[in-house]
Amino acid sequence: MARLPRLYAPQIPQLVQAEFAHPLAQAAEPTPAAQLDQLLEWLRRDAREYKVAVHGWLLLNDRIVLLCTPPDAQGTSRLIQALGRRMAAGIRHGRVFSGRYRSALIEPGRWVLPALIWLESLPVQLRYVDTAQRWPWSSAASHTGLHSLHNDLLADHPDYWQDGNTPFARQARYSQRLGQGLSAQQSGRIQDALFGQWVLGESDFLAQIESRASRRIAPAPRGRPRKLAAAQPS
Repeated sequence: MARLPRLYAPQIPQLVQAEFAHPLAQAAEPTPAAQLDQLLEWLRRDAREYKVAVHGWLLLNDRIVLLCTPPDAQGTSRLIQALGRRMAAGIRHGRVFSGRYRSALIEPGRWVLPALIWLESLPVQLRYVDTAQRWPWSSAASHTGLHSLHNDLLADHPDYWQDGNTPFARQARYSQRLGQGLSAQQSGRIQDALFGQWVLGESDFLAQIESRASRRIAPAPRGRPRKLAAAQPS
């Protein structure tokens, strides 16, 4: 079956995950801090080069995860390809990613903050650390006000800004959200959209964006199309 083309719509954020063909380190091995630091510097440089607005980011031993808004239909692909080339030359020779990166369009106003929480909570879910802010290679510490070391990489989404009237209020509110986490239903919808490479949003948003998207935005109904009923004689 032919693979789907990339899903894109202007000014709509994307949740993106690119998995490595070979982890930078196994679970029982020391954290590859130098390699993650180098990858972070490349991400900073290439996001600026390709004008991709990064709203949230995460680097793990086995993947890159981003919440971002690209400037055009090719922006995200160019960013991931550039990171792959740098890794192939400077960290891993040969194949870098296990396959095509996965992405989903995210509805602003309803799903951006849940997608950001899902992304930044992965180090906890995967048992790297016990709290999201303690993983140094993610945007969680910036969003919660723990430090501002990587604020130059971030272009905070309006949904984050509207969560409080001051930086302190936003950080406190987001810390609360991050500590509470997501429901199983929310996490399931995010993962289904990401791994299916569809749009994550409610019905009114799906109807609105369908004409703007680069391809169909949800799975086709299963089974054969229904036949139209034969016309009855008058």
